[in-house]
Amino acid sequence: MKPARLALSGAALASSVVVAVALAAPGGDAGNASPIYGVTIPEGYRQWPFIAPAHESDPLNELRVVVGNPTAIKAYQDGTLPFPDGTILVKLAWKHVQSSEFEPAYVPGAATTVQVMVKDSKRYAATGGWGFGRFIDGKPVDQAQHETCFACHEAGVKDHDYVFTRFAP
Repeated sequence: MKPARLALSGAALASSVVVAVALAAPGGDAGNASPIYGVTIPEGYRQWPFIAPAHESDPLNELRVVVGNPTAIKAYQDGTLPFPDGTILVKLAWKHVQSSEFEPAYVPGAATTVQVMVKDSKRYAATGGWGFGRFIDGKPVDQAQHETCFACHEAGVKDHDYVFTRFAP
């Protein structure tokens, strides 16, 4: 595959990936809500716009794409911090594998997780206004894993409204 086609394929993939929260957006499966926060994955999440890609090195070795709902996109475009209530950010992650068609490229392999952040400053006041969900194969991971979400964001990006991802130029 030529580099230009790879770039287009990557852009198409990135623009087609997203997730949201049921209790913050209609269409979610409340039976699959994350422990602690009640965050779920709603219908239609793969239609949201691309925010940024990332490559996670050892020990995860993942390719990641973050997408957001219209509220998130507007906040990023306007440089709004803190993010407004209703913001939903979703990170999709895959193991990265070497492309069989273009040796220097790495492409998504097996899916690993879908991670969701929902801004609701009243409901999630104790966690900086954010609710979290982490899912494997569409099912939320256990409570112990969800207990680590806010601590990581608080330690790393408290001054950026607890959000690691920056809008890709």
